[in-house]
Amino acid sequence: MTPRAVVKGIGHYLPKRIVPNSEFEKTLDTTDEWITSRSGIKQRHFASDGETTSTMAIAAAKAALADAGMMADDLDAIIVATSTADLTFPSAATMIQAGLGMTRGFAFDIQAVCAGFIFALANANAQIVSGQAKRVMVIGAETFSRLMDWSDRSTCVLFGDGAGALILEAGEGNGDKSDRGILALDLNSDGTHRDILYVDGGVSTNSVGHLRMEGKEVFRHAVEKLAQTAHTAMDKVGVTADDVDWIVPHQANIRIIMGTARKMDVPAERVVTTVQDHGNTSAASIPLALSVAKANGQIKKNDLIVTEAIGGGLAWGAVVLRW
Repeated sequence: MTPRAVVKGIGHYLPKRIVPNSEFEKTLDTTDEWITSRSGIKQRHFASDGETTSTMAIAAAKAALADAGMMADDLDAIIVATSTADLTFPSAATMIQAGLGMTRGFAFDIQAVCAGFIFALANANAQIVSGQAKRVMVIGAETFSRLMDWSDRSTCVLFGDGAGALILEAGEGNGDKSDRGILALDLNSDGTHRDILYVDGGVSTNSVGHLRMEGKEVFRHAVEKLAQTAHTAMDKVGVTADDVDWIVPHQANIRIIMGTARKMDVPAERVVTTVQDHGNTSAASIPLALSVAKANGQIKKNDLIVTEAIGGGLAWGAVVLRW
């Protein structure tokens, strides 16, 4: 038998404050039509005063535990993908561990920006397949609203806040594409493209900084690299576009999402999209989309899912899993 990391529960949290495109018309030279036509985004959620990455993540984690019928101490590990942790240290993961009342196991953060949840899934899969852990919670959580330059209309309208959490549990399969759980993955990075998507500040430079992005360059890399990494992961387990029930991509921009789907030969009706409601929530976007798609009945048990993402670094990757 082949060890597999199988999805046992999922949940999400979105801040109550909803910001429609029309709100930006008051302070920027922009319109709802301009934002929607270029990104597909109609609204996004922003964290309120007192809300942080860890508080949102705790809410999402509690929802995932309830969905799985588990308690916090049933978990062996928590892995958090975030670029916006509350503090420089300790990690968001250990703060979430404490907030859940989890008294055992281990917790740590991963930082790969918008690709963070893919990298965190890969790490959780390795923990389970190696026998290091039986149950791992993987969280993507971000408060990107606090990195924005509100005078930059090309970026500040794109991002939102939120959190999603997914629980993986050790299982067994036959070692083929019919197994449930994570079936294949592909990870990549190329640091030579740092300057097209970054934050111009950090701890060791004694500054906070704002998000900076060369949108045209990011788009050019995104569609090509996302289709490539998805096909690489699919080839590893021998699945084709016809086998895929759902693509659940990083929710950055509707043009990137649909451009990638076309390159993968997957029709639009098999692509999960939440970007219109959430904006780009970075590492939170994939677990948010998975949770919403499960809640509304799109994703069902045994569905074959391909999820892919690209983020600053550049870092990108894909995971093939059966729900």
